[in-house]
Amino acid sequence: MTGRSAHVLVAEDNALVGGAMRLLFEESGFRVTICASVASTVAAAAADAVDVLLLDLGLPDGDGLLALTELRALGAAPRVTVALTGRDEPDVAARCIDAGCAAVLVKPVPARELVARVREWAASASD
Repeated sequence: MTGRSAHVLVAEDNALVGGAMRLLFEESGFRVTICASVASTVAAAAADAVDVLLLDLGLPDGDGLLALTELRALGAAPRVTVALTGRDEPDVAARCIDAGCAAVLVKPVPARELVARVREWAASASD
């Protein structure tokens, strides 16, 4: 990403997890936005282009994948979207991939691995 930090948007309704992810990614040199709902995720991504969206599937106002659908309709889809879920089930992963997610990560994801993967996705998004 030449000249600017990659923008990571984390859609996560657990405030403690969201705070930890903000700290983790900011310390790793990313610009970070944390949202706790589908609606706020859509509003934030529509207002400020997102390089990597880490999308929790269980948000209080609906399935996190709805945010991706709405962002596509607005022409504001993130460059890379990755689903975060606590459910390690083939049908969940298939639904996420079918919706356009580049990957599905089962929580909890080790911090070092998460930062490394987000760096890779951000780099591929800038190509």
